[in-house]
Amino acid sequence: MMDLNKNEKAAGFLTLIRIVVGWHFLYEGLAKLFNPGWSSAAFLMESKWLLAGFFHWLAADPGRLALTDFINTWGLILIGLALFTGILTKISALAGSAMLLMFYIASPPFIESSIATASHFYIINYNIIEAVLLITIAALPAGYLWGLGRLWAVYRARKKEKQFPSADNHERLEGVDTSRRELIKNLAILPLFGGVFFGMARKRGWISFEEENLAPQADAVSSASLMSAKKIDIRELKEKVPAGTVGKVKMSRIMAGGNLISGFAHARDLIYVSPLLKTYFTDEKVIETLWLCEACGINTAVLRTDENTIRILEKYWKRGGKIQWLAQTYPKGQDITNIKTAVDKGAMGAFVMGNIADQAVFEKRMQDIVTPVEYIRSQGLIAGVAGHSITVPKSCRDTGLKVDFYMKTFHSNKYWSATETDPSDPYLPKDGRQHHEAHDNIWCMNDSEVAEFFRTDSTPWIAYKVLAAGAIKPEAGLRHAFSSGADFVCLGMFDFQVIENANIASSLLSSPLQRERQWYA
Repeated sequence: MMDLNKNEKAAGFLTLIRIVVGWHFLYEGLAKLFNPGWSSAAFLMESKWLLAGFFHWLAADPGRLALTDFINTWGLILIGLALFTGILTKISALAGSAMLLMFYIASPPFIESSIATASHFYIINYNIIEAVLLITIAALPAGYLWGLGRLWAVYRARKKEKQFPSADNHERLEGVDTSRRELIKNLAILPLFGGVFFGMARKRGWISFEEENLAPQADAVSSASLMSAKKIDIRELKEKVPAGTVGKVKMSRIMAGGNLISGFAHARDLIYVSPLLKTYFTDEKVIETLWLCEACGINTAVLRTDENTIRILEKYWKRGGKIQWLAQTYPKGQDITNIKTAVDKGAMGAFVMGNIADQAVFEKRMQDIVTPVEYIRSQGLIAGVAGHSITVPKSCRDTGLKVDFYMKTFHSNKYWSATETDPSDPYLPKDGRQHHEAHDNIWCMNDSEVAEFFRTDSTPWIAYKVLAAGAIKPEAGLRHAFSSGADFVCLGMFDFQVIENANIASSLLSSPLQRERQWYA
């Protein structure tokens, strides 16, 4: 049987493994420490397996996230330093393996993720490989591997021997080599550490006086690596978006719009934008965006009622997602099959799509709006009607139709791509053309008329198209909508816009808005 205490080749080889793994930990920790833009938020929000709810909970609160980032950064540094130098080897190896297993659980290789990670082999990835190596190192006898810890043990043994010499002055503690060669072996790591750290610091720019940025972006290497390339940092969230109530349903004052994540874009003459959106918003990107909205306090998404939306929502809800679905539906005359699908698939509310309601009002088919709304309410959902034309809510009110909310387009026409409009013209021209055929990218023909209507109406109002397809800056569009009486705003957002828009909305809603209309939600 091999005597570990006498097998120096095995000890040297395992020491090298400990140093390599320690360096990986140390590098990852230092890279995070010297990069002020790094955050674990994106990594935590991407979690889709065991403990996903816990990881999302950590990312949802700036305080918890800051503590998580601190533990992550300094845990990597201290564990890496201990493993690299051979101090407290057992403790650091066990702590390191536990940290790697948490990384693995948060982002296992067999679950698709939009975060770039190192190569993996379906079930096995580098996190698992390093965790197994660290568990093996932790199982070795104390003092077996070379390093400062073993050198300290030698020093204590020699000191003890001097204090309590044996009778013949030749007795030595078993398994302890106090020779000069032992000293060299255990101290050899120090110049290696200094040389490698110096090279790393130069590469990273940490000791370069010419570079103002001390922490340039780094490629992701493992689940513990930098995620700052995503430029999404939940720590930038100043306050969660406040909410209002429609019926018995609590909804955030801004809601996530569904056009972008469904791959539809009003991009003027740039007809290739919609295909690009469909490429960008994969299932996982949509889910990631919903998680980010949830972390910012946005609890409602206005989404289409189709198979693709339902499939993604079911996947998101199965993973613990809590954003509620306000369904955009498409009744065909008296056929409300699409609405029944929304009810059956978990929508908390539904409304008749704007284009459909516009056409029904124009063709004097009000019953095609009444029937869907009454059915939605009979199923216990909040029910509404959307419209581009102010004639839609006016006709609903004149008909005596009871709705829980209106969705009405609302924006000023003071933006670069707006064509000239005559507020006295009817929304739908007499030849029956749709709004987007009559005017280029204008969805609200007369914002003052819309604001006046809602000033005298107590039905909750969800404003949409408030940025005119990105032509109006968010701060200006949101301020105009809320100041003019909107109770909620539906806002199409990319994932990298969510935090900024949440901050803008929260700031506006906590400041004086000079709003004439009272809040009706």
